[in-house]
Amino acid sequence: MHERSSVGELAERLRGELDRYSPGGKLPSSRALVERFRVSPVTVSRALAQLAAEGLVVTRPGAGAFRAEPRAVARPAGDTSWQALALSADSATELVPRAVDASGVLVTLSAPPPGVVEFNGGYLHPSLQPERAMAAALARAGRRPGAWGRPPVDGIPELREWFARGIGGAITAAEVLIASGGQSALATALRALAPPGAPVLVESPTYPGMLAIARAAGLRPVPVPVDTDGVRPELLAEAFRATGARVFVCQPLFQNPTGAVLSTQRRPEVLRIAREAGAFIVEDDFVRRLVHEDAGPLPRPLATDDHDGVVVHVSSLTKATSPSFRIGCLAARGPVLERLRAIQVVDHFFVPRPLQEAALELVGSPAWPRHLRTVSAHLKVRRDTMTAALRTTLPELTVGHVPSGGYLLWPRLPDGADEAALVAGALRAGVAVAPGRPYFSAEPPAPHIRLSFAAVAGPAEITEGIRRLRTACDEVLG
Repeated sequence: MHERSSVGELAERLRGELDRYSPGGKLPSSRALVERFRVSPVTVSRALAQLAAEGLVVTRPGAGAFRAEPRAVARPAGDTSWQALALSADSATELVPRAVDASGVLVTLSAPPPGVVEFNGGYLHPSLQPERAMAAALARAGRRPGAWGRPPVDGIPELREWFARGIGGAITAAEVLIASGGQSALATALRALAPPGAPVLVESPTYPGMLAIARAAGLRPVPVPVDTDGVRPELLAEAFRATGARVFVCQPLFQNPTGAVLSTQRRPEVLRIAREAGAFIVEDDFVRRLVHEDAGPLPRPLATDDHDGVVVHVSSLTKATSPSFRIGCLAARGPVLERLRAIQVVDHFFVPRPLQEAALELVGSPAWPRHLRTVSAHLKVRRDTMTAALRTTLPELTVGHVPSGGYLLWPRLPDGADEAALVAGALRAGVAVAPGRPYFSAEPPAPHIRLSFAAVAGPAEITEGIRRLRTACDEVLG
């Protein structure tokens, strides 16, 4: 049995037996629990730790585990209604209220109920994560001399050099800052580049987490439509002229959620338009390492073609590893680099050194290229399985673009379809999908859903998930 499920089951059984013991009474020894339940000592230790975290038992080194004393009766809840005024009192003077809506992000971070097919996930399924390689890297990192000391605030030099080589062009390690994942790097970039109340140009549709960052900072997202070749330059130029914006946030490679790649012809045009507007481009290069086996050569990051410090580049290891392996980078040229550094230091001090050292160990090991090749092959199979299942089982859902990288498809629903009702119906049918509405900063032109093929166990689960989605469509769409 899987270790995690064993821990949960043992904790549940021990929880049910606690009434046999008086408060302060000693529970059976770990050895006795191992023999009785036929589990490993690690499982016993973790189950007891779980009960201790719940306040049900107390563990004493060398003495054992004991039933905890009853908790004091909770006091009646206080009156927190005053906070509504305190949190909104300044909004009258703010050009853009700093509303924080995390719903679009939580859809991809929250695990669905057991038995539900996870088409709304934003990370690799555990079977695709390099768990053994990460564990080995973390173990080696912890033994490195100085691994638990204070790192340079910009990040350890060898890791900055690795990211700089990955970006390419003339980017150097001196122009790279190590960040706690892509989301943290995006937040730092937007705070550095735009004052509260300012407009910020965003792709439409785009990643809800970035929209949430912008709104939480008091910025005003202004949508610029994308097609299969990326952002439309003529509309980008018009948006700069109309708004006076000084920032454009984009994902030029396998854009979330459309999967679009900014075309070779548009790349220099987008750089030129931003430069003439005196504006920065925040390049979120979030899934370069999730290329599919049949993709062919990838376009270089926009930052490699930028000679004037227009591009602030963001990338991360998280999508290709694990949601908890939060290591990323910011790369920039000119005075903006110092502002980025200052904001990051104030917010975070630095990224924990053991995690940086573990990242170095991982990407420098033979397991790393093997992992990337394996993921590349699996993602292609999963993408093809989902695309074929949609075409045969759900032909009324239109998949306009099939990407050769990333982890998702962006089906358009029939005109007039109730997107929210379909999402709810899908969950009742046993499949979790992401609604399209949070990906638009203004009114959406059509209803969509976003389907991830990376967070599921494999092709068989994808086929089953699409079958369940068919059931939901029959119920909701008629």
